[in-house]
Amino acid sequence: MSLDFLLPLKNEVLETIAVYPEHSLAHKVQIHSEESGLPSLENVSLAILGVEEGRGAVNNDTTGYGLDSVREYFYKLYPGNWSANIVDLGNVSGGNEITDTYFVLKEVVASLVKKNIIPIIVGGGQDLTYANYRAYDSLEQLVNLVSVDSKFDLGSMEDFLNSNSYLSKIVMEEPANLFNFSNIGYQTFFNSQEEIDLLQSLSFDTYRLGEAKNLEIVEPIMRDADIVSIDIGCVRKSEAPGNENATPNGFYGDDICAISRYAGISDKVTSFGIYEFNNRFDDHGHTAHLIAQMIWYFIEGYSFRAKDYPFCTKENYIKYIVPQNDEEMKFYKSHKSGRWWLEIHTLTDNKYKRHALIPCTYQDYLDAIDQIVPERWYKALRKLG
Repeated sequence: MSLDFLLPLKNEVLETIAVYPEHSLAHKVQIHSEESGLPSLENVSLAILGVEEGRGAVNNDTTGYGLDSVREYFYKLYPGNWSANIVDLGNVSGGNEITDTYFVLKEVVASLVKKNIIPIIVGGGQDLTYANYRAYDSLEQLVNLVSVDSKFDLGSMEDFLNSNSYLSKIVMEEPANLFNFSNIGYQTFFNSQEEIDLLQSLSFDTYRLGEAKNLEIVEPIMRDADIVSIDIGCVRKSEAPGNENATPNGFYGDDICAISRYAGISDKVTSFGIYEFNNRFDDHGHTAHLIAQMIWYFIEGYSFRAKDYPFCTKENYIKYIVPQNDEEMKFYKSHKSGRWWLEIHTLTDNKYKRHALIPCTYQDYLDAIDQIVPERWYKALRKLG
């Protein structure tokens, strides 16, 4: 699909960042401008994409605007030792109807992913995650979605698609391309017990904020993700006030940057989105500055990808076999990164083959030795069955 729907950065923004230091990101990223047009996508690895759409953001009016403030902070930063080529494609403007915006975002993301370019979406409502997910329809593969959010956003099938109900649309509507959903950082008092029970009955993975504070558990979750969606409202208000739904509890700024880095370092993540930023409430630009750093950490993680997912060959791995009753559990440890995977039974259905190895931890291996079957193994088997 053509990218003609994308708006270039405003000249005022370009003039502001033009005077940033020579070695800052302002002079390292190819930017969509009126004068130069869209940057070439040849040999590009990552593309920043704003979405000026807030009509689906419940109780967070005007989100999706003021995205230039994020860019102004981002382009002040200095790159790490990165070899990846990065472009800024500008913004998707809000369509006449919100469905128009969804359509354009879906087509743009699909076009980028097919080119092996990872879109970094900075948007309005988290309902845009639905459009991001639908971009994978044309790829004909099952995907894993990870949401970092204090709420599940299930709503009900009767609700219109919005930031509080997008997940139910993803789970229930055809074509059904979702293999697994994981939530990181939910707060129990924001979610009904019925919703918690429903996600557990679907063998989805949910991690309370207190659990997710142990960031070691986040890495294997992100390692198995295709799509990562972050509601900036998952960060406590004192750290990120730029959200009308911000609350006192949540992740700290350094927590969410570490989570973003884990998303970047995952070999499987092919799209990354940060949503619900509302410039109208952003005291002294704290939230815009934090989002800029989250993007920086995602790119930093991407630059350290080990590309050691044992999908085609297992020659560079140590294989551990743990007897379990009448069967064996097979673990693989990467020589390159020291990360662990657990193999699920050989599958005959091709659409499940990319899920036959699930990320795990060393502790999962130790538990298996003690005849404690990892919960992630049970859940994967239930989905594959």
